[in-house]
Amino acid sequence: MLLELNIKNFAIIDDLNISFTKGFNVLTGETGAGKSIIIDAVSMILGERSNKDFIKTGKDKAIIEALFHLDNPRNINSILKEYGIDCEPDNTLLISREIHLNGRSFSRVNGHTITLTMLKQLTHYLVDIHGQHEHQSLLSSENHIELIDSLGGKDLNSYKDEIYNKYLELNDLKKRLSSIVIDEMERERKIDLLKFQVDEINTAELKSNEEDMLMNEYSKLSNQEEISKILNQSYNALDYNDYNDISIIDRLNVISHDLNKISKFDDTLNNYYDNINDIIYQMQDFARDIRSYSENIEYDPERLEFLDGRIELINKLKRKYGSNISEVLNYRDDITEELDKIINDEKEINELHKKIENKEMELLKLSKNLSKIRKNIIDKFEKDIINELYELNMKNVNFKVNHEILLSPNIKGIDKIEFLISTNLGEPLRKLSKIVSGGEMSRIMLAIKSITAETDNISTMIFDEIDTGISGRTAQIVGEKITNISRNHQVLCITHLPQIAAMADSHFLILKNTKINETRTHVRNLGYEDRIDELSRLLGGVDLTSTTRLHAKEMIELSKKLK
Repeated sequence: MLLELNIKNFAIIDDLNISFTKGFNVLTGETGAGKSIIIDAVSMILGERSNKDFIKTGKDKAIIEALFHLDNPRNINSILKEYGIDCEPDNTLLISREIHLNGRSFSRVNGHTITLTMLKQLTHYLVDIHGQHEHQSLLSSENHIELIDSLGGKDLNSYKDEIYNKYLELNDLKKRLSSIVIDEMERERKIDLLKFQVDEINTAELKSNEEDMLMNEYSKLSNQEEISKILNQSYNALDYNDYNDISIIDRLNVISHDLNKISKFDDTLNNYYDNINDIIYQMQDFARDIRSYSENIEYDPERLEFLDGRIELINKLKRKYGSNISEVLNYRDDITEELDKIINDEKEINELHKKIENKEMELLKLSKNLSKIRKNIIDKFEKDIINELYELNMKNVNFKVNHEILLSPNIKGIDKIEFLISTNLGEPLRKLSKIVSGGEMSRIMLAIKSITAETDNISTMIFDEIDTGISGRTAQIVGEKITNISRNHQVLCITHLPQIAAMADSHFLILKNTKINETRTHVRNLGYEDRIDELSRLLGGVDLTSTTRLHAKEMIELSKKLK
């Protein structure tokens, strides 16, 4: 239930606080005083999109706060727990909205910032607003099935949940089937391409470390002439003598011989002698190695041609399948798996067809059971609506729920439901959208809400000028209907009719004052005498007479007896 509403800098409201009570709360006031603005503020709390135009002129932001007491906290607390928001031990819930001039808005629940989507999910269980926009939603036949389902119990909701889940599972299976079923010609073309690619890579017999080895060998064979030339030159320089030049080793031997002569004079000189001999031995070994390497070089044009072809093959595969041999082999593994999958898809396709068939049978069976429950609800609903409308002074009404069975189930089952009505004798049943009278539409809405209020779990209902187009005795009956609803729900009702206002448990008067080019809205919780004055105004206009005051007092006293 809505305990308190605080509004600041919203439209023409400067700073407003309203404390609501249980039962039937009525809001009255002259046209333009700000009654509908209060409902707009509540709509913001419930998650409607904000607009900077709501901010009072000259202010930088608007603030709306609503304090609720949770009469049935289970659903709300489970959502709060999901959002990581602590539940208050006294079962209160504080929701606030801030709307800023830059267009941004902030929503908070018990001090925690949440998104609009989260807010709407939460407030779905708190408040139900019925007004002109609700009349419009009632004109859409898509909403009629939801109204029928709202009268169902656990069995209906259980079937709806099962059908919803089965339908999603069926869609997933169909999507899976669609993703693997391709044209037969395209399938064969795909298989041929993948087989060719796998065979091409397998035939090459690639090895992951092969490329570097091939390049090294190819470089060696393709440069053998230069290698032999430089090796021979190096060997000749090291250990080959002719009449014109002496080799490096011979020169080192001369140095060794000279150092040997003087090594006996000093240990350091002896070390020099030993070191030069070591170098000579190393140089001799090096010269022999070079000569051996050079003598074993064989020019093999066939091997060179093989290496050239092999390297070209690897480069060709790299251009097509990857930047290196490892990537080419990984690609081969991937397409091998894909090829196996396509070849085995036929088996999976057959299995999917069976699963889809079974799921469709399950869905149809559930939908038929749900349809039977709906049929029973519809039979009673038609009678209850006619009775309600009869009590609302629509004596010649005929109301029918058109119930069609679809060829195949959808996410709501196999039922197509639409409300039809005839408001006058001799007229055929028509869609609600063909009804012109706002008064008739208001009464139909109230009749539906009178019935559904018994089954919903929403503690607060708001009726925003649901009395459009009615007066007299009908207005009295509407007031009584709303009063009956208020026995199990908190009701907030904006009205211009004294017959309805007289039934209130709490009566709030919305006033508008203009001071120095500024308009402000404020609210008064009316006592007994003030209520008489306000009902007199609703009855007779601006001029209050003793007769209108007496009439107003009688209406209040009579409403007490009726309640």
